[in-house]
Amino acid sequence: MAKIRVTQVRSKIRRPQNQKRTLEALGLRKIDQVVEHEATPTILGMVNKVKHLVSVEEIK
Repeated sequence: MAKIRVTQVRSKIRRPQNQKRTLEALGLRKIDQVVEHEATPTILGMVNKVKHLVSVEEIK
């Protein structure tokens, strides 16, 4: 399965609680923090929910 690199680029301040929890579940706690995940449907759904707060790139 492919891997993706997720970077938090915007703050979670003044965001709904479910978006804050989604960022925490992805392992993102600070701006410019980077995490790598497998591109499973679950992870992709979480990324889609906070797509306005993160940047995503595929790792080869």
